[in-house]
Amino acid sequence: MRILSGIQPSGALHLGNYFAMMKRMIDYQENHELFCFVVNYHALTSVYDSNFLRRQTFEAICDFLALGIDPEKAHFYVQSDIPEVTELTWLLNNVTPQGLLERGHSYKDKKAKGIPANHGLFAYPVLMAADILLYGANLVPVGKDQKQHVEMTRDIAIKFNQTYGETFVIPEVEIPKEIATIPGLDGQKMSKSYGNTIEIFADKNTLKKKVMSIVTDSTPVEEPKNPKTCNLFAIYSLFLDKEGKKELKERYLKPGLRYGDVKKELLEVIWNYFEPYRDKREYYVNNKDEVHDIMQMGAKKTRAVGMEFLTKARHNVGLDY
Repeated sequence: MRILSGIQPSGALHLGNYFAMMKRMIDYQENHELFCFVVNYHALTSVYDSNFLRRQTFEAICDFLALGIDPEKAHFYVQSDIPEVTELTWLLNNVTPQGLLERGHSYKDKKAKGIPANHGLFAYPVLMAADILLYGANLVPVGKDQKQHVEMTRDIAIKFNQTYGETFVIPEVEIPKEIATIPGLDGQKMSKSYGNTIEIFADKNTLKKKVMSIVTDSTPVEEPKNPKTCNLFAIYSLFLDKEGKKELKERYLKPGLRYGDVKKELLEVIWNYFEPYRDKREYYVNNKDEVHDIMQMGAKKTRAVGMEFLTKARHNVGLDY
């Protein structure tokens, strides 16, 4: 089975990125044909500082490599290293109804938040469709907020196949219920755009400030707490197995639990969890040429697959005169 997912380098990668996408991709590479990429074209819809984008793209690559993505097992690449994706985007543009894009929740939400409405933001789902369809992906693991975009990809692929003949695989979406939405410091979805993130490789002092600022309610110490509505509980649970979650829940339901104590525990849990990966990340950060070579190898391997579908699409629309 071909599985594909990507992540935007629009800021330092955080726990939401790790548990919703990165960890799943690293696990999938062992038993599936994995396509995992850094989505820097998409980041252009919100990032206008070229040095920042360049730096964050490189650091996202280092994060993935440190955390365990294996370029020998996976197709690991940077989106902008695959020029075929932009050509396929144009082919898909011409079968994508304007009304489909106008119904996009993400587009409307970002406009409502004051993000300028431009063509890149509006046509974001078409580029995402090209990312998926170019490699014949069967399954696309995403967070809850990206579900509609995968559904749009399916609609676009079906319309293309109906218009020009069977060309693309119709992908399925995967959203595990337990991590459909990972809360940030304020209880909203953890997101760089909301400024409510806990970064994976933050230094100890920064991590402490972030964890200790997690918003909790005003329930007195002597009263039981509600784990179902507590984002501190939700974040802590990401690091626990079934038994660990049960024990934490029992502590919440008994009088005497102090949120401050739980935050101190969580700080150590997060720090220790990512401890094995810090030196490896530092190695890649300091060996930029090696990282570049790895990504060029990944792009070459990935483009070979993409050309199969692009060549078929070009033929079916009549571009190979």
